[in-house]
Parts: sequence; structure tokens; C-alpha cells
Amino acid sequence: MDLENIKYFKGKKPTRRKFLRGALLAGGSVAASSVAATHALASSGADPAIVDKQPWDTRFGAGVDAAPYGLPSPYEVAVQRRNVPWLTADTVSSINFTPLHQLDGIITPNGLCFERHHSGVAEIDPAKYRLMINGLVERELVFTLEDLMRFPRENHVYFLECVANSGMEWNGAQMNGVQFTHGMIHNVMYTGVPLRLILEEAGIKTNASWLLVEGADAAGMTRSLPMEKALDDCLVAFKMNGEALRAEQGYPVRLVVPGWEGNMWIKWLRRIEVGDRPWHHREETSRYTDLMADGRARRFTWELDAKSVITNPSPQAPLTHGRGQTVLNGVAWSGRGTIARVDVSLDGGINWHTARLSGPSLDKSMHRFYFEFDWDGSDLLLQSRAIDSTGYVQPTKDALRAIRGKNSVYHNNGIQTWLVNPDGGVENVEVS
Repeated sequence: MDLENIKYFKGKKPTRRKFLRGALLAGGSVAASSVAATHALASSGADPAIVDKQPWDTRFGAGVDAAPYGLPSPYEVAVQRRNVPWLTADTVSSINFTPLHQLDGIITPNGLCFERHHSGVAEIDPAKYRLMINGLVERELVFTLEDLMRFPRENHVYFLECVANSGMEWNGAQMNGVQFTHGMIHNVMYTGVPLRLILEEAGIKTNASWLLVEGADAAGMTRSLPMEKALDDCLVAFKMNGEALRAEQGYPVRLVVPGWEGNMWIKWLRRIEVGDRPWHHREETSRYTDLMADGRARRFTWELDAKSVITNPSPQAPLTHGRGQTVLNGVAWSGRGTIARVDVSLDGGINWHTARLSGPSLDKSMHRFYFEFDWDGSDLLLQSRAIDSTGYVQPTKDALRAIRGKNSVYHNNGIQTWLVNPDGGVENVEVS
């Protein structure tokens, strides 16, 4: 394989530099080395940052009452959600993206969780909030927020991924940044009431098999949800990462549907109607299906397949330290369970190495992985491949296209490739 076979984002033409087949491995440079061996230790006397007085150690800083709600350091002002202005005509029905390249661990801070709205953010007075349960139940009920908080509650860490995450990449490398290729995802701890307890309180009739779940936003966002999933692990959540939901995340109450596509996680939850069939017959031919190349459609594709991406290095996080010890890191997730293993490749899939998983291994949650190696300044083609607890192996994009074509913008969990140039710059490419 050489660089002539790389497909660049936005049609960039490849250079003529030849990619070294397994050169890093042959030279034994994949093994991590100490920082001291990689970089000569600078003399403390030559570094003004050490020997000179700095502003922060010569005067008092702000007091404890300066920011009643804590904010990040002003030096972290660039760490923020971003949208793509040309995606939609108006931001009230649009999306912004989580800055994955600027995060670590598995918990997404509340202020950085991506947003997807169909009519803008609903600002709901919690004192006037109500949740109705009606339809095929023994008792039609209306709950206040205080009523919901009297039920037994649970805490779970789950990822939420928009089904269109990476959707623009079906047609080749398009977006030169992991925030935009994979940033329609976040991972937080939800606190809430199991949906089954609320349904049991209303009394589900024997012929009930589906729910219609409705939001209180101006779009009246609704989705059909199978009863089996509703009684399994769904939550009616009112807190995330310990604090009340943010308004843009559904305050005061949202539905949590673990492992399933994000459009079913109804925000500003106001009504659940119990029935014996799905309501959205017309919608099922679009939202709940993936059109394949031969005209057939995959139906009810709610569950999200195993997926991973290297967040550093990536196009928005180039290698700036030069040659030597390098830490590669990224995230993996699966709607079917936990992540059993993540493999990484430095040469576009020719050779694979087992990455190091770090942090808790939780069901339907993000997993953080790392791989340490010595970089010799040669071109790198970085890839990651997730394997989940069911044995499912994340496929290549070409393998997906061979079966499903390019007609859909949904459920693209193909392996992502980043090209690292000798100068440390990183680009979105594809290899074949």
C-alpha cells in the first residue's frame, strides 16, 4: 500500500511520498520509551517559566464568590461545541458537535454534550411540568416532577449517539476533524426512574406492545418505542452528571434509551401513550430504516453497532511534539454491551496491536483506550477497531458499502483513518 491509494477529504490529491510498510514495527519502535530518553531534559536555569516570577504567584487571585457556578479556566475557552453553518438553514433545527479531541476519560462535561434540536430549546418551568401516561393502561395518570422524584431512582452511565453520526462519511472522507466526523455523541451519568416502574404504576393492559413517546418542544417530537425495550433498561431521567439536566438536554425530564439511536431519547418528555402497534407507519420507511444499494431497506435499525475513533492525534489535534514518545488515545462504544477489546493500526490496517483500555468497563457506555509508541517521523495511517462483548468486530467502510451501498446517512460505524504527515499534521483519508 502506498499514498497513491489514499482518498483525501474534499478530493485532495495525495503526495508521492511512499508509506513504509510496517517500518515502525520492523524497527521495534512501537514499544513505549521514557520521556527522558525521547527528549533531553532541559536545564532549569535556561527556562524563564521556572526561574522568573509569574503573574499568578505575585498577587492574589479571585475569591470563592467570583463564580458561583464554576467555569473552566479562561485558557480553555476554545474547548466548546461547534456547529457547521452550511448544514441547515436555521440553528433552531440543527446540530452542534462535542469536541472529542479536547476530552479525555469517558464522562462528557454537561456544557460540551452535543445538541440536536427540531425547533430549538424548550424552556420549561419545572413547577408546571407534567408527564401524562394514557392509552392501554388500567389508570391514566399525570405526574409532576415532584411525583417522579418519589419513585426509586437509579444511576447509569450511557452514551447517546445521533444515528447520523459519521453520516457524511458514507461518500468518502468529507469532514477534516473528529469533532465533525464523530462528535454527535456524548457519555454521561443519568439519574432517573426506570420507565417500567412508571408503566407498572399505570397498569399495562395485556394487549399493550408499543409506546408513543412525545416531547413538549414546539416540534412535538414523537417516536414509537417497543414495549420490550421500555420494560428493559429505559430511564425517565432528570439529572445528568449529578446536576439537573441542561435545558438543551431536555430539562426537566427526558427519556433515556440505552444503546439505541439518539432520536428515540425524547427530550422535554410530556406524554407516553401505550398502544398495540407502532404509530409512525410513514416514518418507519425513513427514520427507522436504512436504504441499501439494491432498493431494499433494513427495518427497525435502532440498536447501535460497535464503533471507535482515535481522537488524538486527529485533524484538530496534530502532533506538535515532534518525534519520540507518543500517546495515541480514543474512545469506543457499543449499543450491544461493553467493549471487550480495541485494536489500533499505525499502517492503515496492515498490522494491528491491542490498545490499553483504561477506566470503568460499563454497559452501553464509552470506553477510553490508549496506545503508546515511539514515532520516528514517518507517515502514519492511524485506525482503531472495536470488538464488543458479543464478539462483533467493527468493519471497514468499504465492507459496509459492499453490503449497504451509500444511500443512507445512518448507522455508519466504519473504521476511520487519519493520515499523520512527517510535520505532525493530520488529515481525514480513506485507504483501499
